Amino acid sequence: MTTENPSETVPDQEATPAPRPKKRDVHGWVILDKPIGMTSTHAVSVVKRAFGAKKAGHAGTLDPLASGLLPIALGEATKTVPFVMDGRKAYQFTVAWGSQTNTDDTEGSVIATSDKRPDEAAITALLPRFTGTILQTPPKFSAIKIAGERAYDLARDGEEVELQARPVEIDALTIVSHDGATTTFEAECGKGTYVRAIARDLGLALGCLGHVAHLRRTRVGPFTVAEAASVETLRESPESALSALQPVKAALTLIPEIVLHRDAAARLKRGQSALLRGAGAPIELEAAYATCAGTLVSTGSVQNGEFVPHRVFNL
Repeated sequence: MTTENPSETVPDQEATPAPRPKKRDVHGWVILDKPIGMTSTHAVSVVKRAFGAKKAGHAGTLDPLASGLLPIALGEATKTVPFVMDGRKAYQFTVAWGSQTNTDDTEGSVIATSDKRPDEAAITALLPRFTGTILQTPPKFSAIKIAGERAYDLARDGEEVELQARPVEIDALTIVSHDGATTTFEAECGKGTYVRAIARDLGLALGCLGHVAHLRRTRVGPFTVAEAASVETLRESPESALSALQPVKAALTLIPEIVLHRDAAARLKRGQSALLRGAGAPIELEAAYATCAGTLVSTGSVQNGEFVPHRVFNL
């Protein structure tokens, strides 16, 4: 008869990996104050993880070297992303004079230098040329597609990138401070405007060259940096993250709201148009959103006194 040696131990069975947290439906907007060094894609991942959300997307890429406002849509809020992306944007940025880079910011290599430095009066005199509707050539290192490929991918591979100038709208461009070597500006502009291109073209026009040394986005559509949450706030606790979640319809405050009764809302849910009743009912609207009992039902347009649904929400 044999007995077990008490000093011998039975090897542990292979540990079962812990199950991944189940993703859940979360609907709303998180207005993130993105830090410098983080990509927009990584920022979306941080927000998804904080909420355990199934679906998320951002409303307009913000370069890794830039900080500030990055609106991130969760769940049904992704249906309202175009209303944010098409909105006006505001930036504060600093231009370093005396050198031009191939990326038009500090990430790239210096391709030309100048000993000249502009005085504030010369810059101020030039600003009217950079406001209103102007023709702007995007930076070679940009997300614009050429024959199906991103311009920045082609540029990084050493290929010659030729981008066509296109009209953009710059509502305002003002000087915040000037110290000779650098100038800080505030800009308000429309969709498709590149602040890096403004810095590049200002430097060329002044004859001193320039590139963006610092960039912060302060507004996108209806959202401002004053209401933005930090990455630390989202990671602190589930309750802290939840406090940063705004409703889906927060993205729609710049277009008219139409309040419907239950029967009309049911028609929109089925994809059918609904007749708008009442003396003050609009006849024609290019864009609007419909609610019923405070709940967002649909975005759409008003045609001949009927609300025509474009995107219907499941909230």
